[in-house]
Amino acid sequence: MSVLVAGGAGYIGSHAVKALRLAGHDVVIYDDLSAGHRRAATLAGASLEVGDVRDTARLAGVMRAHGVEAVMHFAARLSVSESVADPGGYYDSNVTGALSVLRAMVETGVHRFIFSSTAATFGQPIETPITEGHPQHPINAYGETKLAIERALPHFERAHGIRWVALRYFNAAGADPDGALGEDHHPEIHVIPRAIDAALGRDTFAIYGDDYDTPDGTCLRDYVHVTDLAAAHLLALQALGAGGASAAYNLGNGRPVSVREVVTSVERATGRTIPVGVAPRRPGDPAVLFASSDLIRRTLGWRPAYEALDVIVETAYRWRESHPRGYES
Repeated sequence: MSVLVAGGAGYIGSHAVKALRLAGHDVVIYDDLSAGHRRAATLAGASLEVGDVRDTARLAGVMRAHGVEAVMHFAARLSVSESVADPGGYYDSNVTGALSVLRAMVETGVHRFIFSSTAATFGQPIETPITEGHPQHPINAYGETKLAIERALPHFERAHGIRWVALRYFNAAGADPDGALGEDHHPEIHVIPRAIDAALGRDTFAIYGDDYDTPDGTCLRDYVHVTDLAAAHLLALQALGAGGASAAYNLGNGRPVSVREVVTSVERATGRTIPVGVAPRRPGDPAVLFASSDLIRRTLGWRPAYEALDVIVETAYRWRESHPRGYES
């Protein structure tokens, strides 16, 4: 199958591209390289078309040229705190961009769409673990923009026959166990790579809020390995290819982990002590987020291969240690 991966030069997208290529699919990456990396696209093994997803005409031309039969959409801005400060920019990138991709699919007759969504669509949980049926009331613009597209997808299916799968990630983490691909954001906003950089003496590390109503006062999150996320995208593609129904699925390991537990795991992996500061809470951060992924396990047969936090951290550490300047190393 020929698959267009929008945002395929980014962190999760590049891991999904590698999984697609290993499964024998033809892949074209469409990415503006504002957050993605040309080197990641090359290592993932796919051709790269540089462009803005909001350019519907160019997207449609790429889809025709490559005979695209399905789309995976990762291209989006992803910082919760940044979205609180710049909601207009997030709606422009995440909503306008995704709608442009869907319009290009309508124009070219592509009818399979896999959407990179997020646990941020749920907002403050009223119960945990969070199931797919949990109310969706985002508390930040990032979650709102992802939910806007989730709500649009059934309308595109009714009007244009586009079948879809929305995958709601909890906290993507880790790196390709083969050592080729990893996490390289500028600036880095995620806890595990920030803690690793602090352990390696490359940066400082602060916990954003230590007064939450949790066992150690820090936020609890559900960390899921990026390779396991990529595997879920492949299963979703297979399901749609076999005529499966549209659906939304949660993706997490189902175990809440505190920021302080992450720090301890990084210290075990690196053999170094991390000097930890405390900063004020970030706006838009819930205290606790962790998933029930029972539905995707039952329906698509998803089975995470890298569940243990120490294993996730170890893969991230190996990549980050060997790439001191990210993909420029």
